[in-house]
Amino acid sequence: MDRRNFTKFALSGLAFSFLSDSMGRAALPTDSGLIGAEPAKLAPVPATPRVVAEKPYAPLLERAKAALDNHAHHFELRDRVAIVDFDAPSKDMRMHIVDLIGGQTSSYLVSHGRGSDPGHSGWLHSFSNEPNSLASSQGAFRTGDIYVGQHGRSMRLIGLDPHNNNAEARAIVVHGADYVSEDHVAAWGKCGRSEGCFAVAPHLVPQVLALLGPGRMLYADKLGTA
Repeated sequence: MDRRNFTKFALSGLAFSFLSDSMGRAALPTDSGLIGAEPAKLAPVPATPRVVAEKPYAPLLERAKAALDNHAHHFELRDRVAIVDFDAPSKDMRMHIVDLIGGQTSSYLVSHGRGSDPGHSGWLHSFSNEPNSLASSQGAFRTGDIYVGQHGRSMRLIGLDPHNNNAEARAIVVHGADYVSEDHVAAWGKCGRSEGCFAVAPHLVPQVLALLGPGRMLYADKLGTA
């Protein structure tokens, strides 16, 4: 090959090499658009904090568990308890049937007595164990027999504490009432009042009585945490 053709061939090869190299570099991703720039560092993803929401009735449940131990000889069944959180207004689902083994909870609207809320504010203001007080009583109750009375299927309650031991004489029971329902709350902003009984929505009576059954504990109180 003569010198002229050799020079021409060499220049062509050099141009092709330069072009290929440029194309190859252009295909490389860079964060700044400049060849050889350092890739930008990705900001670390913050760890999502694990928020464990404490149930608002947790303090009352602990008191109920203590009462269950204190009155252990009265209870054949200790797998479930019902707690009634009278710190909450009657428009809230404040009766909770808690599975102490599995941890599941079923919650319901429940009334308080008119003697505990004379002005019908929707909040329980006081307790009473006195006959004819028409008020709610606090403390531990043992669920008794299921019977059919003027309110349909109902469950008797036996008061186990000095401040609720008139429950049987006062006929304090769990029963259904039309004034305890979501429709009533939607219309009036609160449930109606009982004469001291734990009234629930009529269509939920079978479920409540089935979950409780005779021989378990219902615990009601107002801890002042609202």
